[in-house]
Amino acid sequence: MRTYTHIFCFAILLFLTACSSKDEMPFSVNPVDNIEALWQIIDTKYCYIEDKGIDWAAIHYDYIAKAKELKKGDQVALFDLCASMLDSLRDGHVNLYSPFDVSRNTAWYDTFPVNYNAALQSLYLHDYRVAGSLYYCTVDNDSIGYIYYSSFSNGFSIGNLAWVFNAFKDCRGLIIDVRQNGGGSIEYAYQLAAPFFTDNQTIGYWQHKTGTGHQDFSPMEPMTLNASLSPVKWSKPVIVLCNRRSYSATNLFVSLMRYAQNATIVGGISGGGGGMPMSYELPCGWTVRFSSVRMYDRDKNDIEQGVTPDVLVTMQSTDRDDIIEKAIELINQE
Repeated sequence: MRTYTHIFCFAILLFLTACSSKDEMPFSVNPVDNIEALWQIIDTKYCYIEDKGIDWAAIHYDYIAKAKELKKGDQVALFDLCASMLDSLRDGHVNLYSPFDVSRNTAWYDTFPVNYNAALQSLYLHDYRVAGSLYYCTVDNDSIGYIYYSSFSNGFSIGNLAWVFNAFKDCRGLIIDVRQNGGGSIEYAYQLAAPFFTDNQTIGYWQHKTGTGHQDFSPMEPMTLNASLSPVKWSKPVIVLCNRRSYSATNLFVSLMRYAQNATIVGGISGGGGGMPMSYELPCGWTVRFSSVRMYDRDKNDIEQGVTPDVLVTMQSTDRDDIIEKAIELINQE
């Protein structure tokens, strides 16, 4: 976990630096002051402006003009204006926190196929057991193991994995379903991937902002998966299922599983969210969260926009889960 620890400590350092800077920013509820501060924070610290082709200067001109039209003291209107400006970033890691609302952007998944139906999934996920936060059962006449993991914010242990793998010891393959998993802890992403690696591997890179320019970044640093995180290993075929709502830490898990032995990614393109977030305070006391550390795959491709699966499947059927069925088919072909 050495690399993960370095990234985590750096993110904490960024957060503490951001929090301590609030003393340098006088308190103000003036709409123009807050829009200007928000624009400056994103302009100097957000890490994807150039990559997403955002004309941030034009947005500044537009939103300052709108801020001048707001009534001072109308906090709801100011919040909505700030949230609207942040929506231009099309980033699920960007949120504005106030005492009365939290902004959230859905543009990164709205136009993509859902590729998930809980009712259809329940046809396969029946008579399941729960190990930690891992829901597991067998499918295809008990010949294939199936794990559904709904959030990397929910923990599990190596002992939980050992019980699950032992339950599947006679199965010919394994399906790990992380559709609709919005992310959480990177530590759990590494821990869930470790059983499928027999040695330490560089599975990606990261870099952080070093200056106020849109392209001011540190050199890329390797992200290493420590295979010894899990003494339990799985050498049979494994299929990872994802969709557009597979986001953040889940997106990283999908990305690094492409380098695991006997692994295949099936479903829709993952949600992205390759940036690690930090937080900063506005003059009015609200907090904005945004991506400040970029992550890449092992081939140094940015994973912010998502990971394309090895086998792209869009759900069409109304009586079965086409993505689970494709995974079963692939395992049976081995």
